Amino acid sequence: MLKQMFSRLSAAAFLFAAGLLLPHSSLSAEPVTVSFVIVNDLDSIEAGEIRGGFARLAALVSRERAENDNVLVLHAGDAIFPSLLSGFDQGTHIIELLNAIAPDAMTPGNHEFDLGPDVFRERMLQATFPILAANLREADGKRVRRINDTRMFEFDGVKVGVVGLTSDESYIKSSPGNLKIAKMPDTLKEQAAKLRDAGADIIVALAHASRPEDQELVQTRAADVILSGDDHDLSVFFDGRTLLAESRSQAEYVVIVDLEIEVGEKDGERRVTWSPDFRIIDTADIEPDPATAKRIAGYEAELSKELDVELGTARIALDSRRATVRSEESAIGNLIADAMRTAARADVALTNGGGIRGDKIYEAGDVLTRRDILSELPFGNKTVVVELTGAQIKEALENGYSAIEDASGRFAHVSGMRVQVNLSNAAGKRVTGIEIGGSPIDPQKTYTLATNDFLLRGGDGYTVFTEGKVIRSVLDGNLMASDVMVYVRIKGTDSATVDGRVTFE
Repeated sequence: MLKQMFSRLSAAAFLFAAGLLLPHSSLSAEPVTVSFVIVNDLDSIEAGEIRGGFARLAALVSRERAENDNVLVLHAGDAIFPSLLSGFDQGTHIIELLNAIAPDAMTPGNHEFDLGPDVFRERMLQATFPILAANLREADGKRVRRINDTRMFEFDGVKVGVVGLTSDESYIKSSPGNLKIAKMPDTLKEQAAKLRDAGADIIVALAHASRPEDQELVQTRAADVILSGDDHDLSVFFDGRTLLAESRSQAEYVVIVDLEIEVGEKDGERRVTWSPDFRIIDTADIEPDPATAKRIAGYEAELSKELDVELGTARIALDSRRATVRSEESAIGNLIADAMRTAARADVALTNGGGIRGDKIYEAGDVLTRRDILSELPFGNKTVVVELTGAQIKEALENGYSAIEDASGRFAHVSGMRVQVNLSNAAGKRVTGIEIGGSPIDPQKTYTLATNDFLLRGGDGYTVFTEGKVIRSVLDGNLMASDVMVYVRIKGTDSATVDGRVTFE
């Protein structure tokens, strides 16, 4: 149905009928069509059983390039992590696959920084395609090696300028270290002006941006086209002045924008008008590229021997889909939190839904393997312990439930406590009740809390954790994934149920 509805959505025809787009009678040149293939949030070779994945994307890109010389394949970030194999090779295999596809440009996403700035720099140096990030700089203000601000492309006399933009939300979501990331809107306005001065007819912002950031970029009116990543959802927007598009994650549904551009003269000045046509490609209909599929099979063979070890059986269905683990209590979130609290011998535990990455459902009776646990927890985070007062734990929980409407990764999965949340209250005033060990939380009492080292550093907005006394640091902590593996092997999945430890009023 989606494919039938969106296979050829002509925004130009709609706007003309509505009286919002004027005819181009004053222009004399023949129109030029440039096609933009948008890729974003493709980070796993495990993707693609039915649709999506690198092999189908490679075939789609090859088809588009064969049919039209005027094609730009643009990647809006989130690539090298958190795939399963990236936990072993730090994203090298993803860069190898992207090198074979050869995007015309890519901007880094927040997950490019997950393993720290040094690994980020190494992977970017391995890329044989252009990396663009105009708002990214080293601590001393210099450009990161091999990363440029913009790139100009020319098609039949039409110049398309592309500005790369990465989100400063990476400071919260990831680990960019001492790299400097400036605000995207200001950078876009500055770089777009430079590209216009250099003769650009069309300005494209290639941005890894959340929905609020997308709208900020639209409101600048500095770019004609904004191609975005980060949200994982298929999205197309056009208000007659600015176009915004994003593909579905893992290349499941790929947006292709065909931009018809007319350039001519009016009153002695160069005039450019354009109109878009949107194609939504369901990659279930794309035959995987054989060479890419063979390469992926080789990567998978390297993993299988160590990872396909059985640990236990799911007693009930476990739902790790992004929409679930970022918005509600879930059986798999409870299982992970219980494993952390047990391994750390802590009073309570809290972990973030954004760290649970499998994005799948395990049916009751499914056998869980090492591969499954590492797919769910691919970041290499460690279980750490911090002492916090009851008041600080409440502050942490307020943060955890402050952005449920945005499906934020900060959503708190807990163990050892029961939490009541009123979503009708303003963010920061939503937690209406907390029990620990069957008793109301004491704001003055000190509790031990197990969490992951990313949150301990203040990630996902948990800055209150940086105020506590660290009992077990990252140097002494176990891998979260290892704690969960041991827990499942010894205790099974009996605690993997939704038991009302987080309730919403």
